[in-house]
Amino acid sequence: MSADTGDFTRDPLIRAYAALLRSYRESMSLSRAKFAEALGCSPGWIEKLENCEKPPSEATSDDLDTFFKLPARTFHTMWAEIKREGKQSVGPPGFQEYVRREAKASMLTLFAAMVLDGLFQTPEYAREVLRVGRSAEEAEELLVTRLARQEIFQRPGLAQISIVIDEGILHRPTGGRAVMKEQLEHLIARAEDPRVTLQIVPISKGAYQGNMGAFNMLGFEHAPDVVYVEGHTSGQLLEDPREVRGHTLAFNLIRGAALSADQSLELLHEMVESYGQGERDGSDVAH
Repeated sequence: MSADTGDFTRDPLIRAYAALLRSYRESMSLSRAKFAEALGCSPGWIEKLENCEKPPSEATSDDLDTFFKLPARTFHTMWAEIKREGKQSVGPPGFQEYVRREAKASMLTLFAAMVLDGLFQTPEYAREVLRVGRSAEEAEELLVTRLARQEIFQRPGLAQISIVIDEGILHRPTGGRAVMKEQLEHLIARAEDPRVTLQIVPISKGAYQGNMGAFNMLGFEHAPDVVYVEGHTSGQLLEDPREVRGHTLAFNLIRGAALSADQSLELLHEMVESYGQGERDGSDVAH
């Protein structure tokens, strides 16, 4: 799963915030350029707020309340509601609905092809993934949402998570040696959870069904299974039974290419030791 990122335009609270901002600005006959000059920011920043391309921040909301002389702190109140509802990062189309259903699923079937699934990421690994192409503030906001998803491990209704990981992910030095060593140790801890079955497709396998890309499947006790796939700019929640069956078959083929759970755990321990050896001899990554 990629990054819990992107399109904010589907959040009605953020759309309302943007519409109110535009209304106040236009009521004072201010162009975006003049308004930005008064606030000490760029016209592009105002445009992104009004077009829902960025979530509002607390500091921006306070500045708007001050500028428009709003004693009721209207913008701050709206910002607080957006934050309370956890809607600052709705992700690509389909992702917010996926997250809603993920929290209720009894069984999760995950294939990670290029980056670890967010449910299995450490904070530092997640921060490194999320910071690409974003400001530090944006990355931290998205990190909160990502880590909140991991509360699923504390939910009594969770029966099973099966995850298959392409080994190449584990050799990519995301965040550097220390971050990856911690991430590998975290995977070991997760793999020891009796509800989790973790397997790794070794690099030596060569081409296999997983070359088509990552996907997640959700299973429910009283609802049909669904599949979520994500591209660079959009995500799809697939409910057609034929799509679900097709991805189930694909996952079984991917799992058939993977090491057993015990062998995968052994490989993780070997990689942790390799990263530890790298710390001692000064090399950068595990081999």
